[in-house]
Amino acid sequence: MASPVSSVIPAAQRVAKFSYAIRNIVAEARKVEAKGRTIKYLNIGDPIIFGFRTPPHLIEAVQKAMWEGHNGYAPSPGIASAREAAAAEFSSRGLPTSADRVIITSGTSEGIELTLTAMIDPGDEVLVPAPTYPLYTAVLAKISATTVYYRTDPTHGWTPDIAHMRSLIGPRTKAMVVIDPNNPTGAVYPADVRRRLLELADRHGLAVLADEVYSDLAYAGPTRPLGSLDPDAPVISYSSLSKAYLAPGWRAGWMAVGRSPRLDGVLGGLRKLADGRLCSPVPMQYAITKALTGDRSHQTAFRAALKERAELTTKRLNAIPGMSCVAPEGAFYAMPRVELPAGKTDEDFVLALLGATGILCVHGSGFGMDPSEGFFRVVYLASPSELDAIYDEMTAFTKEYLGR
Repeated sequence: MASPVSSVIPAAQRVAKFSYAIRNIVAEARKVEAKGRTIKYLNIGDPIIFGFRTPPHLIEAVQKAMWEGHNGYAPSPGIASAREAAAAEFSSRGLPTSADRVIITSGTSEGIELTLTAMIDPGDEVLVPAPTYPLYTAVLAKISATTVYYRTDPTHGWTPDIAHMRSLIGPRTKAMVVIDPNNPTGAVYPADVRRRLLELADRHGLAVLADEVYSDLAYAGPTRPLGSLDPDAPVISYSSLSKAYLAPGWRAGWMAVGRSPRLDGVLGGLRKLADGRLCSPVPMQYAITKALTGDRSHQTAFRAALKERAELTTKRLNAIPGMSCVAPEGAFYAMPRVELPAGKTDEDFVLALLGATGILCVHGSGFGMDPSEGFFRVVYLASPSELDAIYDEMTAFTKEYLGR
């Protein structure tokens, strides 16, 4: 028997590039929690942990599927009824879609990773909004592609700066990411901005990755798919049961590849990759069918609850000396800004807030922002009374931190 070798077996170098601030910062919270302080988790957008409940008819659909024996593998692109329901949903909102261009995924996150892997080569560039949802940058780093951040403007409701985007496009630019309604800012883009995004993509031959997970959670009512403004544009759209259907742990999502022939090669690549991971969780696919063809009355109450919390959050954060906050128009996130003392970063502020109060937010640089600008993300899913108490603590801490 060979003698044991003592050298450490290292992780692949690509892992060092992979960063996901929303989860990573929890390690710091655990340290504070170990000292006996209660943590108020405002870092992860999970409605379930704040008392919201998955609609019973969706739970029944999963239970029924399990009892009927749908516990084996399914076709890699998904069961027919779920793909047909997703296609019909997109079509009803103005984006004609056929079921053969729909793939059921393990949440939108898997759809994003499959797409970037299928489409982007090492050294290619992808335009990503700043601030952004950090999965995009993490996956791009993992596949040795390049994130190119484009500005979104808080003075104009966090809408994309189209001129800035245009200036960033080069020979290696292959795609642009559009998150609308937006995580982490809560922005909902006006129709003219959405048209200009499609025009820019068309002019430069870019694919558009349209992250539309929160489309049913815009406070003014559900938004139409970006691709509905031009059904022949090369748009890939994503959604899931996680947010608007209150089932984040089920990992049930879907993606629709636009009908443009320009995306046929990407669709082929997606199907290959989908084959390799076999299928997404099968019983939950039956809930997709039920969600998209059944009762959605829970969404009306959910939107109203979120709007109430958004208004409270905007009012309370804007009342804190040295802090400002753009009013969110959808989802359950706000991106306030604090006027940092000289030499301090957004992460310094967030960690100090955590240590002093147990309030856990995520620093803006974890979403691609400049650390010196002082942005951080708040998840406002807690009850209004809980949020009021949290904002009282945040107010007192910030006044002391800024010396005001």
